[in-house]
Amino acid sequence: MCEGALWHETRAQALASLEQQRILPLALRRKTVQNSLWRPRYSGEVIRQLATLLQAGLPLAEGLELLAQQQPHKQWQALLRVLAQELANGVSLSSGLAQWPQVFPPLYLAMIRTGELTGKLERCCFQLAQQQQEQQRLTEKVKKALRYPIVILTLALALVVAMLFFVLPEFTAIYRTFNTPLPLLTQMVIHLGDALARYWPLLPPFFAIPLFINRLARRRPRWLLLRQRLFHAIPIAGRLLNGQQLSQVFTILSLTQSAGISFVQGLESVEETVGCPLWRQRIAQARAEIIHGQPIWQALTNCGGFTSLCLQLIRTGEASGALDTMLDNLARHHSEQTHQQADNLATLLEPILLVVTGTIVGVLVVAMYLPVFHLGDALGTMGS
Repeated sequence: MCEGALWHETRAQALASLEQQRILPLALRRKTVQNSLWRPRYSGEVIRQLATLLQAGLPLAEGLELLAQQQPHKQWQALLRVLAQELANGVSLSSGLAQWPQVFPPLYLAMIRTGELTGKLERCCFQLAQQQQEQQRLTEKVKKALRYPIVILTLALALVVAMLFFVLPEFTAIYRTFNTPLPLLTQMVIHLGDALARYWPLLPPFFAIPLFINRLARRRPRWLLLRQRLFHAIPIAGRLLNGQQLSQVFTILSLTQSAGISFVQGLESVEETVGCPLWRQRIAQARAEIIHGQPIWQALTNCGGFTSLCLQLIRTGEASGALDTMLDNLARHHSEQTHQQADNLATLLEPILLVVTGTIVGVLVVAMYLPVFHLGDALGTMGS
């Protein structure tokens, strides 16, 4: 008795496939596909493991079957078995992967097709897996650097709201029993707390509006482009995002150039791989201009977004015939620079955020306890 996974559109097709393999199923259950399992970190790991098996001399179909047996996720087991079956029927790996565009982007297809043509499939798979791993590491680092201040400020805001809602009313009730004027800072905080208590039903819609606009922008390309332009215009975060995109662009171009893929095809892979709509538009414009005869450096200059260093090195590489070397240098330069910028941003923001949150909480605490220093005078007045 064994357990496994199959990928078919209907139950009848699954039963027919099992019957063809002379397998009698005791139970057959439909599984829901989790799109989160199609992320690049999973597909990149599969390609890396496949390259290791190929390097060990294992046939491609057997390697896919072995990977399917080792996979902890059922849908990946089913997908790899489908690919193994297609390879056994004479279909090439690149053609098999092309049937799964939601899992394997065009860059995968271009690299694997090149590996099949040159007989260096395991090398292309290794290079592809390394590129994906490096980009995921860089993306996570950038997200972490940008997420940190948002989390800290959100916690500080939640703390302020909690103090205004639950702590301040107790102090206000005590202070109002004394017939003495309150300090200006305390009055301002009390008025803020009263306004918050009176208008708190407006807070959820106020915070929901940006989320609604963000969701609406995703469905409208123009709004999405505008949002990306605004993000990239932010002084520090924009430079970090731009560096991440440049690193991804040049890493893919360096990878495709070293594999013998033309620059235009490499740009097509970049266009269909990058997740930023703004950069997709820029790459599409550059690719169109290169097709119409523009030099590479001139097309990249016209589309915008590339630094003067990028353009100068590409122009030099294009003139000297060492474009692949220049692309590799630019990929490493922007990757290292973005890593450093992310570390510097975290180091810079940590003390600033501590000062900001400490100041906000400190002002509230001082405002609430400041009248205590005047209570002695108030009690003396009441006693007399």
